[in-house]
Amino acid sequence: MQSKLTFAHLPTAVENLPRLSENLKGPDILIKRDDQTGLAFGGNKTRKLEFLLSDAKAQGAETLITAGAVQSNHCRQTAAAAARNGFRCRLVLTGDRPSKPSGNNFLDIFLGAELIWAGAADRELVLTKTFKEVKDAGGNPYLIPYGGSNAVGAMGYVYAMKELLEQIEAPDYIIFPSSSGGTQAGLMVGGRMFGYPGRILGVSIEYPADEVSKKVSHIANETAQVLNLQHSFTPQDILVNDNYLGGGYGIMGQPEVEALKTFARSEGVLLDPVYTGRAAAGLLDLIRSGFFTANQRVLFWHTGGTPALFADRYMDKLLH
Repeated sequence: MQSKLTFAHLPTAVENLPRLSENLKGPDILIKRDDQTGLAFGGNKTRKLEFLLSDAKAQGAETLITAGAVQSNHCRQTAAAAARNGFRCRLVLTGDRPSKPSGNNFLDIFLGAELIWAGAADRELVLTKTFKEVKDAGGNPYLIPYGGSNAVGAMGYVYAMKELLEQIEAPDYIIFPSSSGGTQAGLMVGGRMFGYPGRILGVSIEYPADEVSKKVSHIANETAQVLNLQHSFTPQDILVNDNYLGGGYGIMGQPEVEALKTFARSEGVLLDPVYTGRAAAGLLDLIRSGFFTANQRVLFWHTGGTPALFADRYMDKLLH
């Protein structure tokens, strides 16, 4: 295994969702609880950050720099990991500072991160500028890519697949939200390494399927190379469904609202409005349309993000 720090609460639980399965009259549904990785409300990025921060320490970095949306789960977990491990943290966030911080954005501030607002400028240009400013001031910054999605971060999900296969008999499908590509890339590499026989299906959150597939295969190939594996991946190997993009990134529509309420009121499981809510909306639709057979077992990988439930823009919709 590649070098990593240890601060995630692992292994995360796998639970059956019997009431949801019965209500939908479809396959048996299970859930992998990566919303409970333990770092500032948890989430999938915590697994990635164990490897990324190990790399940052090895390079002698003292400041972590990354970027995301206002309600970025990745940024919130990076800020928490920085605090936990003695790093300074700068977060470049899309758009303008809200009049009142809430949800993940409140937690970024509470955890002590320095926030840089990109405004109307290109976020990546602001990120590059922020990195250069720290460097020019004599610091040693470490740049974490969007979503923690590179070969280092993807290691978290290579070994998450091993963890899952040691917990339960392999499900027929694993379904989860896919966006920056690192989680799906890690699962693909882990699936090859540890002999997962089923299918890994990402529900796209913001990009067309072909774009996600290219990104995932690229990260998967880089990850396999780091691990000295004789495996290669093409975009055609990557399963992505982009039928549920709705109003776009961060726009919670009726399918997401229904999915959030369905999981909460049938199983007491809280999803988030942006990622797991959209992926769960896709799962519900796929079950209702007969995509899965009744005798199959489908695992929904909960990637976290629940603090976004408490963002003002989402709470108002969920209460009506």
